[in-house]
Amino acid sequence: MADRTLRGTRIGSTSLQGEEGVELSPRRTVEYLTDRGVRFSVLFDADAEPPAEWVDQKSGEIGFLDDEAGRAARAEFEEKESSQRTPWDMLIERRTREELEELLEERLQLLRARRGAK
Repeated sequence: MADRTLRGTRIGSTSLQGEEGVELSPRRTVEYLTDRGVRFSVLFDADAEPPAEWVDQKSGEIGFLDDEAGRAARAEFEEKESSQRTPWDMLIERRTREELEELLEERLQLLRARRGAK
């Protein structure tokens, strides 16, 4: 008798509502293209405006729409990526290469003096 009380549905884990009479909203498939030439598709609502860029779930690469908006987004992304300043760029803005070499030599002498003293 105890076995019968444990039988039944898993409450909360599955829905008891069927899909009868349910009308899904219209959808459309949008294709994206990565830099490696890999095409992948994403399903969107028919009324939704697809973004110009989307991350591929399999490879993690950024894909762009294969149309004018996608080409503009790709150009903007590449421009932003190439214009990023590295720590070296910021350092060169503040000091000349000669000043940096002089500072390096001073720090190396300090380190050598510490090692020699111990």
